[in-house]
Order: sequence, then C-alpha cells, then structure tokens
Amino acid sequence: MNFNVSDLSVQEKYRLLNGGVTPRPIAWISTRSKNGTDNIAPYSFFTVASCNPPVLLYTQVTQRSGIDKDTLQNLKETGECVVNIVNSHLLEKMNLTSDSISPDESEFDLAELDHCTSNTVTPVSVKESPVRYECTLREIITLGDLPTGGTLVLLDVKFVYVRDDLYSAEGIDQTLIDSVGKMGGDGYSPTSQYVALNRP
Repeated sequence: MNFNVSDLSVQEKYRLLNGGVTPRPIAWISTRSKNGTDNIAPYSFFTVASCNPPVLLYTQVTQRSGIDKDTLQNLKETGECVVNIVNSHLLEKMNLTSDSISPDESEFDLAELDHCTSNTVTPVSVKESPVRYECTLREIITLGDLPTGGTLVLLDVKFVYVRDDLYSAEGIDQTLIDSVGKMGGDGYSPTSQYVALNRP
C-alpha cells in the first residue's frame, strides 16, 4: 500500500505514524502542580535529544479539546519533572495512569503507585522505576495546535538514578533493565529477548 499524506485524514496519518514507528520507549513523567498535586502520565513519543548537554525530548500530541495535558501545564508552571522508565513489572500501573482524571486528582493514588522523594527536583519519583531522570524544562516548541498536532518538550537532565544491580563500569545492563516499548494501538513490547551485534 502507498499513501500520499495530503490525501489522508488526521486519524489515518496518526495510525500510520503511531503504528509504524515502533517500538517506542515510554517516558512516564511525574510532575507536581502549583497546588501540590502529584501527577504522572506516560508518553511514547520520547527519545534522547542530546548527550552533551544531556537533554531528553518528548512530544505531547494535542488533544481534541486543545487543552494541555496536566504534565505540560505543570511543567510550564513549575519547570520540573521526573522521567521514569517503565519495566514490565510496572506496565499495568503505567497503563492506569493514562486515564483522564481531574487535574486535582493524583494518578499516583489512582494506580496505588509507590513513590519516593527525588534528589534535585520537587516532583516525586516512581519508587520501583529502574531508571529515573530528574529534569528541568529547557524549551517548548509547538509544531501544530490542531488535534493530533505536536508540541515538542525539551528537558535538561539534572540527576540520574539507576538501580544498583543494573549499573556497572560498562553502563546500564541492557539484559536486566526490562524496559517496555509502545507499539501501535493498545500494544506493548516487553524486551524479553536481547540481541547484541558488533558494529562493523
């Protein structure tokens, strides 16, 4: 099948991008509202933007309502967040936090999610997350404000937590991290199989 993007509906474009660019890492982003509510939500349009300086990037896809999600609103107001990496043990709780609830309600409570104090930022961290990145807001770039349009959010990494058993002189052990990727639709991809190839 061939598709000319100019002939496609908004939903068709979304399905082709969301379903073909897979698996995608998941940024499970915790923030705190200016009123003190701890929020957390998953974002699968997520990657490393730079290593020097260390910068992460995630995209908020514009909702039909045009209203920013709690994560972006809180980032605009406080400038801080934690990017928690999701493993298979946390997958179901992460899925619960994608529910649309009132900004004054906490997804931590909804999912009965254990949290801990972060080292350098105010938002709390997911206690059982194997890797956590404490960040401050660097820049917001709006690509489109219509439904399914994108807002790029650049985050400066200030502090990194890695669970003790995952880290060695070689870095984070990729055979043990057990991170989960996002597929199209409702699908997820656990990293149960690890293949290593020497670069030529």
